[in-house]
Amino acid sequence: MRKIVFVALLLLTLAAYGQSKKDSQKPNIIFILVDDLGYGDVGVFNQNARKAKHDPAVPYLITPSLDKMAANGAVFTQQYANAPVCASSRSSFLTGVTQGNAVVRDNQFDKALEDNYTIANTLKRSGYTTVAIGKWGLQGTATPWPAHPMKRGFDYYFGYMRHSDGHEHYPKEGPYRKPKEVYDAYKNVANDLDKCYTGDLWTARAKQWIIEHSKQKGSEPFFMYLAYDTPHATIELPTQEYPKGAGLNGGVQWLGTPGKMINTATGTIDSWQHPLFRNATYLDKTTGTTKPWMDVDKRYATVVQRLDQEIGDVLQLLKDLKIDQHTLVVFSSDNGPSQESYLKEPYTPQFFDGYGPFDGIKRDLWEGGSRMPVIVQWPGMVQPGKTIALPSLLSDWMPTFLDVAGVTAPARTDGVSLLPTLTGKGNQRPTTVYSEYYFEGQTPKYPEFEKDHAGRIRNQMQMIRLGDWVGVRYDIKKQADNFEIYNVIKDPKEKENQAARMPAVQQEMKDKVLQLRSVNASAPRPYDGELVPPVTTVPAKGIKWALYKDAADWVPEMGSMLPVKTGSIKRPDVAVLKGSGATVVTFRGYIHAPADGAYTFYLASNGKAFFRIHQIPLIDADYHYKKGEERSGRMLLKAGLHPFTLSVKQTEATPELQLLWSSGSFEKKAIDFY
Repeated sequence: MRKIVFVALLLLTLAAYGQSKKDSQKPNIIFILVDDLGYGDVGVFNQNARKAKHDPAVPYLITPSLDKMAANGAVFTQQYANAPVCASSRSSFLTGVTQGNAVVRDNQFDKALEDNYTIANTLKRSGYTTVAIGKWGLQGTATPWPAHPMKRGFDYYFGYMRHSDGHEHYPKEGPYRKPKEVYDAYKNVANDLDKCYTGDLWTARAKQWIIEHSKQKGSEPFFMYLAYDTPHATIELPTQEYPKGAGLNGGVQWLGTPGKMINTATGTIDSWQHPLFRNATYLDKTTGTTKPWMDVDKRYATVVQRLDQEIGDVLQLLKDLKIDQHTLVVFSSDNGPSQESYLKEPYTPQFFDGYGPFDGIKRDLWEGGSRMPVIVQWPGMVQPGKTIALPSLLSDWMPTFLDVAGVTAPARTDGVSLLPTLTGKGNQRPTTVYSEYYFEGQTPKYPEFEKDHAGRIRNQMQMIRLGDWVGVRYDIKKQADNFEIYNVIKDPKEKENQAARMPAVQQEMKDKVLQLRSVNASAPRPYDGELVPPVTTVPAKGIKWALYKDAADWVPEMGSMLPVKTGSIKRPDVAVLKGSGATVVTFRGYIHAPADGAYTFYLASNGKAFFRIHQIPLIDADYHYKKGEERSGRMLLKAGLHPFTLSVKQTEATPELQLLWSSGSFEKKAIDFY
């Protein structure tokens, strides 16, 4: 009996150890980003409600795989794209910074993603194998491309490099834009891709990569950025119906033979319409007659349904490989729905109500252009059927994924980890929802849109969210222009502008947008020359310091970590690190600007450092920083007190730091701290 009990206890102990070891493993992470899919295009966000009306005048799309993913996980109802256009939105996702601080802004397609910390190189340093498949468009225009994905932290890349190539979905035969290029690492393989529809191609390559990784590296974690170029631009059809089944032994499959790279590279390109939509009709209430769907609407419905099958195929593969329980999957679009088709028939998201309960489309900062249909699946960690109403941005995923990996995000990131909200554990920090964008054009004159929105001149636009209140400015001429202010919880269509009765919120928004963004000469704004306003309340004097232990290679963002020691000091002094066993010190306090004007700040360290004033990243002495090098940053400040955060990471036995400033009225000297 004792022997039986001993064996039973041993087995229980080993099982518990195995489970503990499994729980301690870093999960795989897959981020699926689709192109120009509206919040209202997805079943659980809008289309299922349209279907439930049983109204012949209300056509609808179907997304059963995404609906199932939502039932098994969580939906974000208030997550925003960083920008209402693909290149800028994707750049912010990859770098974790808002459009107020991004290098790629506005419509800067093919501009090089900056050489700094990215979601890929930070996860790679945290033990992940990293892969990007699909659309890139951030490679730069020099030869060789300076910002190829494999130069920004990805171990492997397969996909469209150039932005314009992603406007069409047949790399070899597509008649609209030639020649197109698809890269396998650094080699253009487009000539081998006969009849390859890109939605199927990216899916098959992603599946094959996951299979190979699972065989070769077993439980080692991976991060996959799966970036589709559909349903964007030319609404081209697949060659054939989707192969039966899904996952390991079904669905699309990678064959790897030039001329026959995938198992759907057969038939006729741009030909197959889903039978559900081939003969679809709707009731035209204006005439009282039944009409067939336009060809472009059948195409759009087919492409969205195909995209849904492709995503379901990937999710089934995770189950077949028995890694679904250990994989975090996030689905999102990059901006609101588009009215492009590149075909004889123009497409309009009106037909399927692609903007959902909002006004605005792609290139608008109304909610319809910015709200994203975000779904998260993570078995055992995210409660099934959960609805998350937390306001957030795509740039929050970088700190979230790093938090999942067990490391802190770089101080450079503007976002915050969403892990506490996803898991229901810990305290969720608020994020700053902010966007700025320039585009010559107008909000479409759809009759469903509010009269004040339809036909609105865009030009310089800006959006900020404070709590339930969203401030929006269109056609900005100067900083004094007022925000329109809407309660987007009670008023999602932004019908009632509350600005007239909210002067304090108006001023807070005007101040805030100057306190969180940096000037970028390649994307000029009418408020670039404005002085950053000081705080309006008088804080306590002195500088607070806190020491942390952190093993990351970069200067960490310490907002969610507990310090090992704290104290007060009159001036930043890294000597507080000596003998503490800590690796990072953060100083928080206030700078006193004696007069309105331009101030230049200078920082040098024998470690690494990052310096912000308000929320503005002023000096990055972290990434590729050379010991002792002086770096500087210039700001326009109004007279008064301005909060700063200085984080320093030191490995030297004798840490050193120098922080100075100058202005038009004085030479370089020690800073006047409050």
